[in-house]
Amino acid sequence: MTFDIRQLNAFLAVVQHGTLGRAAQTLNITQPALSRTIRRLEDQIGAPLFERYATGMMLTSFGQALLPHATLLQREAEQATEEIDALRGLSRGTIRVGAVASAVSLVLPMAIGRVLAQWPNLQVHLVEGVGDLLTDALLTHDIDLVIGVSMPDTTDICVIPDCEWHDTSQIIAASTHPLRKRARLRLEDTQGHKWVLPPRGTAPFDELMHLFASRGLPPPDIVVETRSIIAIKSMVAHAGFLSWMPHPMFEAERGAGLVDALSIPGVVLQRRLMVFRRTKGILPQPAVKLLDELRLMWARPASR
Repeated sequence: MTFDIRQLNAFLAVVQHGTLGRAAQTLNITQPALSRTIRRLEDQIGAPLFERYATGMMLTSFGQALLPHATLLQREAEQATEEIDALRGLSRGTIRVGAVASAVSLVLPMAIGRVLAQWPNLQVHLVEGVGDLLTDALLTHDIDLVIGVSMPDTTDICVIPDCEWHDTSQIIAASTHPLRKRARLRLEDTQGHKWVLPPRGTAPFDELMHLFASRGLPPPDIVVETRSIIAIKSMVAHAGFLSWMPHPMFEAERGAGLVDALSIPGVVLQRRLMVFRRTKGILPQPAVKLLDELRLMWARPASR
């Protein structure tokens, strides 16, 4: 079966906007013209793609089956157009990458800087987040590469070999936190103090829960959950909270004398950062350029 990219774009527009009217307005065509396009696609497939209601359009099981393939084909067509335009000097191309905050703090800026030094016309779309957000962005084609701790073990996402780094997570507190007055600090001494962390289900949250459980201790008092790294560091530095964070993320605050790791024997976790991509589809050339630089950085002993 051969698909017409214009029909797929129409299909995806209706999925995104929920009604023929809004989708037609976005595509700058009339509603009857859009309806005919959808009908032709349904005739080609031999099955209805939408259930039509007064309130809008809902995907049928056939539409649900077509959706991921239509999304992939649309993105591949956009990438092909972008790369051809770039060769003709009509476009600059875009690196679309997502990363956990630890990588955004050091590894990724260095790699992006080196890529842009060689190809200054490239643009960068950067998404910072934790695992679930980055997984969704990768699968919806908002980004093409992810630097993270782990990704779901599925057929849709794969790890890229020979490209990894390590960081070290520790408990952090303000330089003026009362716990710093203790001569021999233990993990149990942190109980009774308030904590701020990324939400449950994220790697930092799960790591800290496992740490306390492995010592036979009840979970810490997590008062605030937020995805904002700025908020976490601010609450540690200025509001007496404790947190769990990889070292590169609080280096600036440590250098300013605001925040540092607590010296607790054995309470250190080394993490492995890896690069992930979608299993299916061609990796766009801007992403290939970034991946090449990340591999070079991994090969340099000083960058590990």
